[in-house]
Amino acid sequence: MPSENKKPLVLTTFTVLADIASNISGDRLNIQSITKPGAEIHGYQPTPSDLVRASQANLIIENGLGLELWARKFTSSLREVPRVVLTDGMTPIFIEGDFYNGKPNPHAWMSPKRAMHYVDNLVTAFISIDPEGKQNYISNGETYKNKLSVLDSDLKRALNQIPVEKRILVSCEGALSYLADDYGFKEAYLWPVNAESQVTPRRMKSLINIILENEVPVVFCESTVSEKPQLEVARITNATFGGKFFVDSLSSIDGPAPTFLEMQRHNVRLILKGFLSNKS
Repeated sequence: MPSENKKPLVLTTFTVLADIASNISGDRLNIQSITKPGAEIHGYQPTPSDLVRASQANLIIENGLGLELWARKFTSSLREVPRVVLTDGMTPIFIEGDFYNGKPNPHAWMSPKRAMHYVDNLVTAFISIDPEGKQNYISNGETYKNKLSVLDSDLKRALNQIPVEKRILVSCEGALSYLADDYGFKEAYLWPVNAESQVTPRRMKSLINIILENEVPVVFCESTVSEKPQLEVARITNATFGGKFFVDSLSSIDGPAPTFLEMQRHNVRLILKGFLSNKS
């Protein structure tokens, strides 16, 4: 096993991908996230030290689907550093509305089923830079996919406690489209992606109408953006503010979402608490 400073350096664009990648790499690779826990990744501005690290990397891992637009500029000068886009080969969910003209929703990792696609692409990419670790990556990938399968079953069983007619998930960002699709929820939000997080009167009025017409009992936001607009929505509609989801970033190690699997379970606990404690 190579020493820590001799392990191939793999950079991911954000912390969620770093955690998934670490589960696949085991001890063979040095996995680092470019962005730190809590960072807003949609409009991240790379620093000079980021560029230095990237120039020394053996592999750069991106999510794709338009999430890290900054990464295109970031990697354009690093032609010799290979990169992998984890959503390549995936059919995405598209953002609704004429303005978006069929833009894909980038938050595919929020579906445990789709996260298995990420694992497969990671296994292939890691073998390409470290062929000697092939069996390690294949074995770790299968182990992690089994954990994702258990997670999927657990989330389905938990969310089935919420009546089908009540399953409208309201958040600040439309970051839960894939989770909603997996578990039979409709989704409503103040903005579709954080890169376009302007709260217009039209958007707020539309969301308020949805909440009132459907008697939605609880609304949420995400950890990387301000919850103030959603608190105002909650005040106007008399809905409960149910807390903040972790989506684009993990928490610190001592926080509620230090890993991807724990992040998913944390979010579902918030959903259950919000809906089941507000039964009419």
